[in-house]
Amino acid sequence: MTRTAEQRRTDAKVVYDAYMALCPTRQVMATVGDKWAGLVVNALADGPRRHGELRTRIAGASQKMLTQTLRALERDGLVTRTVTPSVPVRVDYELTALGRSLLPVLQALKAWSETHIEDVLTAREAYDAREAANA
Repeated sequence: MTRTAEQRRTDAKVVYDAYMALCPTRQVMATVGDKWAGLVVNALADGPRRHGELRTRIAGASQKMLTQTLRALERDGLVTRTVTPSVPVRVDYELTALGRSLLPVLQALKAWSETHIEDVLTAREAYDAREAANA
């Protein structure tokens, strides 16, 4: 029996399950779940930014950490790096379509964190007090 290309593609599809030890989705989750990556993706939501603009926007991010994060996001296809030859050379970072598809999730996480930080801080204080009392 002859199979169509579509049938062969359907048969060849791999089922990914992040709960499986060797699933490559774990690597993506680790990259995207990194605090710096989430902040970078959110910072790029309004359009392209230069490295220095991102460092200014994301307080506490060292040049090295920001560079590593941007490289990881570029490797995963979430960010593009555009070099414009000029003096000095201009480098812009921008979300790809894939990166923009991640925005709703990371923007929701950012909003949730900002809305519930007082509850989290209260829970941490209570936990730490219990741990100190049991020590």
